This record gives sequence, C-alpha cells and structure tokens, in this order.
Amino acid sequence: MTEAIRAWTVGSATAEFAETYKGRLQRGMLADMVILSTDIFSVPAEQLWRAQVLTTIVGGRVVYERPVKSP
Repeated sequence: MTEAIRAWTVGSATAEFAETYKGRLQRGMLADMVILSTDIFSVPAEQLWRAQVLTTIVGGRVVYERPVKSP
C-alpha cells in the first residue's frame, strides 16, 4: 500500500516534472489531496472499496465535502 500511494503521489509529480510543487504534503506545495472515511493502511486490501471520499482539496482549496447525513 505504501508503495502504491508513493507512486500515485510523488511518482506522478516526478513523471510530470512537477515535484517542486506537487506530490508531497508540505509548506509551499499545492496540497491536492483527499480525506477518506477509512485508514487505508489498516484494512485488508479486499475492503478498500468501502472507503468513501469525505473531502477533496485541490490547490489548498476544498472543492468537495461529502454531505453529512442527519440521524
């Protein structure tokens, strides 16, 4: 899982020659990321499909927030 996430983040930024401003969570970077409902490092691979996107952030701005269901 760690290798796959690294390839998807740092690897893709490197492939497009954008590693100086994309691919990592640190000051000065674009901050493109998603927040998931599940810790994908703690569940079996066959259950990854259950993870839901809660928030999507692009360029440091929230562009999607999953609606909260009322009880």
